[in-house]
Amino acid sequence: MTLTRREFLKGTCATAAAGAVGGPALLFADSAIAAPNGHDTVVHLFLRGGLDGLNLVVPIDGADRGFYEQARPNLAIAATGAYGALPLTLASGAGTGFGLHPSASGLRDLWNAGHLGIVHACGLLTSVTRSHFDAQLYIDLGTPGQQGIGSGWLARAMNTQPNLNGAEKLPALGVGARQPVGLLASVQALTMASPSDFALNAGAWSWQTVRAGAPTGFAGVNETLAALWNGSTALELGGQRADRALKVIAQQTYSAPPTGWPTGAFAQQMWTIAQSIQFNLGLHYATLDLGGWDTHDGQGTAGSGYHYYQNKIAELSQALSAFYAALDASGHAGRVTVVVQSEFGRRVRANANGGTDHGYGNPVLVLGGAVNGRRFYGSWSGLDPEILSPHFGDVPVTTDHRRVLSEILVKRMGNANLSTVFPGYSGYAPLGIVRDFGAVAKPMPGISTELRARSAMAAQPRVEDPDLLERLMRYMRELVD
Repeated sequence: MTLTRREFLKGTCATAAAGAVGGPALLFADSAIAAPNGHDTVVHLFLRGGLDGLNLVVPIDGADRGFYEQARPNLAIAATGAYGALPLTLASGAGTGFGLHPSASGLRDLWNAGHLGIVHACGLLTSVTRSHFDAQLYIDLGTPGQQGIGSGWLARAMNTQPNLNGAEKLPALGVGARQPVGLLASVQALTMASPSDFALNAGAWSWQTVRAGAPTGFAGVNETLAALWNGSTALELGGQRADRALKVIAQQTYSAPPTGWPTGAFAQQMWTIAQSIQFNLGLHYATLDLGGWDTHDGQGTAGSGYHYYQNKIAELSQALSAFYAALDASGHAGRVTVVVQSEFGRRVRANANGGTDHGYGNPVLVLGGAVNGRRFYGSWSGLDPEILSPHFGDVPVTTDHRRVLSEILVKRMGNANLSTVFPGYSGYAPLGIVRDFGAVAKPMPGISTELRARSAMAAQPRVEDPDLLERLMRYMRELVD
């Protein structure tokens, strides 16, 4: 293959642009014109590292409480008291035999309000592994036992999503520094760590864009790249998508979290998703991670002083609670469904290092305005050692995690293409954890979609001076080198 000098210069610009916004993190979207939010949004939260589900959803009475305390004499969450588990009751007031970690008060409140359901003993039903890498990849790809499919389940869901009309400006979003595997092979998704960093701002400040006092006829890197990407080659089409993706984010009124919002990177990411939903850009699928759950030693329980696991649960609970409250206040909560899962649970029996090792079955949380909440779903086998013994001391998986995701796809997204989204999966039957989309559809309140205008992005002069263009290209090549 041969390249003309002009094509090479375009390539260096494209490479520099991609590097300036995070390399593989740059994916593509169309130009920023708001679309009505008349659909559901699925938010997939992956707790990387293997969440200890038994210390999040805690047995608080009956025989299982005794087995739990025997297996975790120094790691068990108390059943009562100042740092005791928060009881989970049914709408009738009857007990469930379980409670939440005392730091999960936000999740408890969502449960009591009927917006949180929990699927017991969920996970990889057809593929047993204690490898973080394998288990995470199986879930991200949606193909337990198979890793070479080349696309993520979220990408396939996006690619088969009915009723997309092309007006969606941000149909899928991954919040993180790198493209989520779940969105692998989707060209409709955009990935960014934070809106404030999603911009071409590398290199000399004065070269980035046109600003007050710039020489007549000057165009910065941002304006020049957009002018160069006007052909029909694969490189130029990719550049056009990249430019539109940058404009989608630049034209939205992303802001710092409101007063009282939880602190930390994860809470900030949840705020980014909340705003992206409220901007009515057609967001259908969003995904993000919260790592740090591989608690082999020094896990901690609950109480005064430092407890690692206690702090992680507080981080999770507070951010999810704030996220739901923000969407509820803006009228969007009824059309957002959040799935919280980890690659596997932890062993029932604590280890000798004050922690827990890799296990199997685990709770999956589903929250949102359309959730049939304040209920447990799936099948709970109990913690009797005789039941656990055939599963090497682990909580067995009794519900395939794809069953939960399939119900949300079918009922909330209207996407029944399950054989494509989850190849090899069959026998789907709904658990009843969410209501059909039409059952809760209501007119949405008007949300302002006025876009922020930047003077630098408005009708800038083209670069007609060939010497100026050559200097700019030389500078871009130096950046790449």
